[in-house]
Amino acid sequence: MNRHLWLLAICQGLFLTNNVTFIAINGLVGLSLAPLGWMATLPVMGYVVGGALSTGLVAKTQQSLGRKRSFQLGLLVALISALLCAYAVFDKNFWLLCTATLLAGYYNANAGLYRFAAAELAMPVWREKAVSLVTAGGLLGAVLGPNLAQQTRTLLSVPFAGAYIALSLIALLSMIALAFIDFPPPATRITASGGRRLTEIMRQPTFIVAAVTGALGYGVMNLLMAATPLAMQQCSLPFSDVALVLEWHVIGMFAPGFFTGHLIKRFGALPIMGIGVALNALCIAVALSGVDLHQFLIALFLLGVGWNFLFTGSTTLSLQTYTPEEKDRAQGALNFFIFATLALSSFSSGVLVTTSGWTLLNYGSLVPVFLTAASLWWLRLQRSRALAT
Repeated sequence: MNRHLWLLAICQGLFLTNNVTFIAINGLVGLSLAPLGWMATLPVMGYVVGGALSTGLVAKTQQSLGRKRSFQLGLLVALISALLCAYAVFDKNFWLLCTATLLAGYYNANAGLYRFAAAELAMPVWREKAVSLVTAGGLLGAVLGPNLAQQTRTLLSVPFAGAYIALSLIALLSMIALAFIDFPPPATRITASGGRRLTEIMRQPTFIVAAVTGALGYGVMNLLMAATPLAMQQCSLPFSDVALVLEWHVIGMFAPGFFTGHLIKRFGALPIMGIGVALNALCIAVALSGVDLHQFLIALFLLGVGWNFLFTGSTTLSLQTYTPEEKDRAQGALNFFIFATLALSSFSSGVLVTTSGWTLLNYGSLVPVFLTAASLWWLRLQRSRALAT
C-alpha cells in the first residue's frame, strides 16, 4: 500500500461523489423537465448509455495515451459535461440535459477503470487488497455526494443548478489528486498480436461469471437505487430523507472495502460473492415490507453491502482471466457489459416505479438476483469438475 493507491482512492471517492449526486438529482430534475413522467430517469440512463458507448474508445485511449493521460481526459469531459448540465437546467431543456449526461458517460467509463489500475499500483500478492482499498475510496462519495446535493439544491435560483456547478469543481479537485499519481508504464507486448483474441478470453468460465455477476450485481443495485428518489417522493418523504438514505446506501457500498479484500483472500471470491447475493435478496425482502423511512434506509444499506461483495469479488475473478498485454480489451469488455446492463436498469427503474410502483419493481429485481446465484453455482461446478479430472 503506497501513496499512489491512497491518491487513487481519493479519485475514486470524487468519482463516486459525481455518481451519487447524479443519482440523487438527475431523476428529480428529469421529472420536472420531461415531457412525460415515465421519461424521468432518461438523464440517469444517458449517463450509463454514454458509458457503454464509450468503453471501446476508452480502451483505445488507455492503450495509446496510458493510464494517467486517459484518466485526465475523462476528468476534462466530467468538467465540461457538468457545466453543460447546469446550462440545460437554467434553459429548462430536457433533451440538452440528456445529451450532457450522455457525454458525461465517457468519464463514467474512464473512471470505471480506477479499480483495475489499483491492481497495477501494488505488488501482485496484495492486488485483492489494493482493489478493495481503492473501491473503499467511494466512501468519500457516500458522505460528500448526498450532502452536496442537499446543500447546493437551492444555492442558485433554479433548483439543483448549483449541484451541477459544484460537480465541475469536484472534477478539478480530482485532476489535482491525479496529477501526483505515477502509474507503471504500459506492459510490453510479448506477441505480435498483443495476446489472445477477445473472443478467446471471453470463452473462459471464470471470465463469463465475472462479467455476469459484475453486470447483474451492478444492475440490481442501480435498478433500486435510481428508483429510490422517485419512490420516496411518491411516498411524500422530503428530499432530506432521500439524501440520508442515499448516504447510508453508498456507505454500505464502500465501507466494506476496507475488509472485503481480506475476506476474499482468506475465504475466496465465490463464498463472499454468495453472501452478496443473499444480502441483495434480504434487501428486497425489507423493501417489500413497507415504505417508511427506516425500511428504505435498511434496504438500501443492505443493497450497498451486497453490491460491494459482488463487485469486488467479480473484479478479483476477472484479474485471473487475462495477461497484462490483454488488459485493455478484457477490461473494456467487462465495463461494456456493466454499462449495457446499467442502461437497461436505469430506464426500467423509471418506467416501473412511475407506472407500476415500488413493489413490482422489487419483485422484478428477484430475477437478476436468482441469475447471479445460478452463475456462481455453475462456476463452482466447473471448478469441481476440473479438479476431479
